[in-house]
Amino acid sequence: MNLEKIFHLKENGTDVKTEIIAGVTTFMTMAYILAVNPNILSASGMDRGAIFTATALASFIATCLMAILSNYPFVLAPGMGLNAYFAYTVVLGMGYTWHQALAAVFFEGLIFIVLSLTNVREAIFNAIPMNLKHAVSVGIGLFIAFIGLQNAHIVVNNDSTLVGIFSFKGSVTAGTFHYEGITVLLALIGLLLTAIFLIKNIKGGILWGILITWILGILCQFTGLYVPNPDAGFYSLLPDFSGGITVPSLAPTFMKMDFSIVFTLDFFVIMFAFLFVDMFDTLGTLIGVASKADMLDKNGKLPKIKGALLADSVGTSVGAICGTSTVTTFVESASGVAEGGRTGLTSIVAAILFAVSLFLSPIFLAIPSFATAPALIMVGFLMITSITKIDFKDYTEAIPCFIAIIAMPFLYSISEGISMGVISYVVINLVCGKAKEKKISLLMYILAVLFVLKYVFL
Repeated sequence: MNLEKIFHLKENGTDVKTEIIAGVTTFMTMAYILAVNPNILSASGMDRGAIFTATALASFIATCLMAILSNYPFVLAPGMGLNAYFAYTVVLGMGYTWHQALAAVFFEGLIFIVLSLTNVREAIFNAIPMNLKHAVSVGIGLFIAFIGLQNAHIVVNNDSTLVGIFSFKGSVTAGTFHYEGITVLLALIGLLLTAIFLIKNIKGGILWGILITWILGILCQFTGLYVPNPDAGFYSLLPDFSGGITVPSLAPTFMKMDFSIVFTLDFFVIMFAFLFVDMFDTLGTLIGVASKADMLDKNGKLPKIKGALLADSVGTSVGAICGTSTVTTFVESASGVAEGGRTGLTSIVAAILFAVSLFLSPIFLAIPSFATAPALIMVGFLMITSITKIDFKDYTEAIPCFIAIIAMPFLYSISEGISMGVISYVVINLVCGKAKEKKISLLMYILAVLFVLKYVFL
């Protein structure tokens, strides 16, 4: 098989080795979804084993589609945030069954396919001004870094200031140092190591950071410095093969959608919420990661975006059939791009690893969040460098960009950042009489109105 012919590696300034390292890195930074998704969705009453299999299978299929349809290094999986909305809001909060929630996800995917084929999503992508696109990249960088800091427990909940820094002294006093404190220390060591690897331009530096941090954790467990405490969410760092190598059955969730509420108003509200968050999370991720990889053309458009959007929408419907919440393009794809991934070969490598993970689930489920956290933080740094491309001399451009940037980490949502960026951009330029000069597209006005209505009614 001639990989050069299929993926046009030289044309994209990359090679097979770089793409493989990038694919492995992206997979490693998002392998946590294989552990987290079953934990979240099982709260709705779904079978954990089936969710694990559905997660790996849907990720494999959707990511392969991304490689085939667009030749981009983006990887897909069931989205964080959307899975929480599925389990805690729709099922536990509104009282619907998980079967009905899956039906909403399935229909959302179908609508997405239509929107992708009719250029609606592509038109939205192209309507967003270039400065705002760079701002999205920066905002996602801060958002990723914040997720990394939280996963490592470096940033913790604080009653007086909402968030605060982890206290080593407090963990020693409370007797939590041997499971929580030591992992925070390991994450900080991993962060320094990853930074040094990047500065020294070591190939696969982010991946090496993850592996070395994990290995240091295993050594700490052997020496008794790290003591697992499952009740507090700190598990053994060693892969558990006691159950043998088996793939959990998909039967409990496969094709278990319940369409009985399709024609109710609530169903449309639920489906629209899934659709809305997925659409703008995906667009935000594509804009941010593609901008960082210099994939956007001189007009700020992403060539072959239709294929990327189609892979995303088909992946969502396939995911619902398998038994998982909305599948979306993962922002962690940025870690592979940071390693030099530029083509669909990166995606194929990650997809294959998702398929392999079905058989080696104990290994992938053993990678702790404190080991992947340094990777997320450093990817955040790499993405925030796009801030230099924003025109800060023109306040009508810079202030909406600033609003979009701060909204993403502070409101914990890529789509909220885009919403507020678009609304503020349109309103500020209209009021300041710059709308004609900027040639703001009709679609931007429509988006701004829709976003305002979203805050009024949802």
